[in-house]
Amino acid sequence: MAGEQYRHIFLNAPTKAIEFTNPRKGSSDFRIPQRVRVNHSIFLRDSFLKAWKETEQRYTQIHVEREGVYLGFAGEPGFDLAFQSLERVSSDIRLLNVRRIASGETERIQATVYIPINKRSYFLNKIKAYAEELNRRSNKPKNKKLIESVSEIHRVVLESFWCDELEKIPGETPGWIEVWLNEAKGDSTRRFVELANRLGINIAEGFLKFPERAVVLICANRSQLERIIESSDDIAEFRLAKAVATYLLELDNQQQLQVARNLLNRCLFNNTSGVAICILDTGVNNGHILLAPILHNGDLHTVRAEWGINDDQPNRAHGTLMAGTAVYGDLLTLLNNDDPIDIQHCLESVKILPPHPAQNPRELWGYLTAQGISLAEIHSPKRKRIICMAITSSDSIDRGRPSSWSAEIDALSSGYSDDIHRLLIVSGGNVIGAEYWRRYPEANLTSEIQDPGQSWNALTIGAYTTKINIVDQSLKAFSAIAPSGGLSPYSTTSSVWPENKWPLKPDVLFEGGNVAKGPNDSIINSDDLGLLSTHSDPQIAQFSVFGQTSAATAQASWMAAKIYARYPESWPETIRALIVHTAEWTDEMKSRFMNVTNPTKRDYVRLIRICGYGVPNLERALYCASNSLTLIAQAELQPFNKKKNVYITNAMHLYRLPWPKEVLAELGETPIEMRVTLSYFIEPGPGEIGWDNRYRYASHAFRFEMNGPGESEKQFVERINSQARQDGLSPGTVGPRDRWLIGEARNVGSIHSDKWKGRAIDLSNSNKIAVYPAVGWWRERNSLHRWNRKSRYSLIISINTPRQDIDIYTPVAIQVGLAIPIPISS
Repeated sequence: MAGEQYRHIFLNAPTKAIEFTNPRKGSSDFRIPQRVRVNHSIFLRDSFLKAWKETEQRYTQIHVEREGVYLGFAGEPGFDLAFQSLERVSSDIRLLNVRRIASGETERIQATVYIPINKRSYFLNKIKAYAEELNRRSNKPKNKKLIESVSEIHRVVLESFWCDELEKIPGETPGWIEVWLNEAKGDSTRRFVELANRLGINIAEGFLKFPERAVVLICANRSQLERIIESSDDIAEFRLAKAVATYLLELDNQQQLQVARNLLNRCLFNNTSGVAICILDTGVNNGHILLAPILHNGDLHTVRAEWGINDDQPNRAHGTLMAGTAVYGDLLTLLNNDDPIDIQHCLESVKILPPHPAQNPRELWGYLTAQGISLAEIHSPKRKRIICMAITSSDSIDRGRPSSWSAEIDALSSGYSDDIHRLLIVSGGNVIGAEYWRRYPEANLTSEIQDPGQSWNALTIGAYTTKINIVDQSLKAFSAIAPSGGLSPYSTTSSVWPENKWPLKPDVLFEGGNVAKGPNDSIINSDDLGLLSTHSDPQIAQFSVFGQTSAATAQASWMAAKIYARYPESWPETIRALIVHTAEWTDEMKSRFMNVTNPTKRDYVRLIRICGYGVPNLERALYCASNSLTLIAQAELQPFNKKKNVYITNAMHLYRLPWPKEVLAELGETPIEMRVTLSYFIEPGPGEIGWDNRYRYASHAFRFEMNGPGESEKQFVERINSQARQDGLSPGTVGPRDRWLIGEARNVGSIHSDKWKGRAIDLSNSNKIAVYPAVGWWRERNSLHRWNRKSRYSLIISINTPRQDIDIYTPVAIQVGLAIPIPISS
């Protein structure tokens, strides 16, 4: 069961459509196992003393003097660990890392803690108080949550510090490793350099410093890493060092060509899916050996014949860089492994920018975008097309208000003129300039999403970064500005836009690279902190550095093509939804931009306006597992109607979900997570009349709502639909809104995504979901005669359980007619 991959389940149709009138005018439980108090306190005390003694004996054997010891604390498999309570900063007791380790068919949380020798009694006293004292207010044992959540205490090993895949720990052969140091005492890097020199370990010049952590780069094998743990009080974690583009860029062209040929030999090109990424940019040079197999001469277009089709921008051929990433995704990662590469899409290029230094007049931006798309569609009308555009303008941004260009994007997406629905993926634009990067991340918060990234229907892409390693010896005094997992210094945001008015942008983030800061506040763009893509002139080089939100946009298009090839029956609305639906925030994003201790819905909305919904996960977008389930509904609904010369809301869709009710009920108190994403395309309001008002700009809106635990279908429908109330009164029930992460604030723009967290037993009875309309100009401006139009939507519902031994997929598959779910290969 664990590790198997299954197709997402597509639902045939809503259970029923119901006439609709909106009646509104205008954290999970902590899981700890049951303990026998006396027995558990004795067991933990003995475990602590044994681990402490073994650690001190080892220090004596190797003749090292230490100020403290490292100990490991583990929770019970399938339960939580109160790891926050393991740290006491005032006593210099430090939580160094927290890891989730597979344990049989479930997970186990493990934490590594540094304890000064003179604070040895701290945890012993905690255990003693648990055994002998009661809390006056609760009349429960003191420290109950902490002590009962701990299953064992043990001496640490190398694996206790390793925060990557365990199989990547080096053996006898040294590898490049990031050493994350605990900076609580300060000066940890000096102490570590001295230690590395004593142990004869190769250490790179320079280091990174973040709040409470410093990072150094070393080349070491397993035994050397173990010796470091035994000899230093400053270690927090080890990670495999990320590859940097510089290594390849420094090769001569013949060497780069051999690398490119080796990669090409691993590729299987199979475009039977008919999926294409259409790049609207400066043109693409398809003479490159990595582009020629998937970008044919007939798929090179230009909106002006006199411009030509080639990518002839001096110094920086943007379209060819976009192409390399749109085909291969993260090219640097592919070049650092030997895995086969399956490419099931092709490329198209449309040149919509004139040769440098000429520029298009602003009034033609939307027109040329439409012309470019039309050229590709006329040439190959049957392709499933992803339109990728990383061209933006900072000259006409106005706090989320639509522009003629962004409105044209919305019109093209929605099929306003021709009923063809299109997936457009656009860049959010870049923060550019040393004066801004010095003020990271504050400058990102005041740098707005650029035109046309405010488009409601386009998937707007921002950037994050994991690029923090600088190996260039000439830059040893420089360090990365953004921490690993943080918002890229290049990424714009919508944090200054009016609340509850315009869409939450960007939608998602992909890797965009980093910037380096050095002495005297100097700023540089280091190749070490960038991505890698195809060079425009293969006679000079095969590879070139790439980055910013352009690179992120190309990666998003690559992911969309992967999803389209796997699920060719999907609508553009669905592809957009799956990318957003699988996105997650990194810990760095949450700790930087929100209150992680007690987050509110407002905190999450602020986080989305800065980081979108986070970083998408391709595997989750492609597959279900036995312990995770994704349902997809694609349907069409007429939001408005006319009744006695009055224009009203028309109907809602109700789904009785094929829920694994029995399995969820058996899980009982187990915390579980559900995510719901609703995606549809609006038509932009004609002209610019009323564009200051979101209801006058958007043709319509859709919303989703679920029934609460114990709320019957009748009560649920009456609660959200006043037309269903026989006596005109609400049934008085409430939905599960208190468990939603974002809540009502999700209802801006044309994609709404939210998470529900709670007990499995509660979710077992919440198996009804409704999609219903909200006001828009189709109804308000009925004289334009579009009030009776229908609109498509995609609804995605996922359930995830932490228990890997639980099968929630099969019961649902059987209900919808997939009698024997068959795992699919990747």
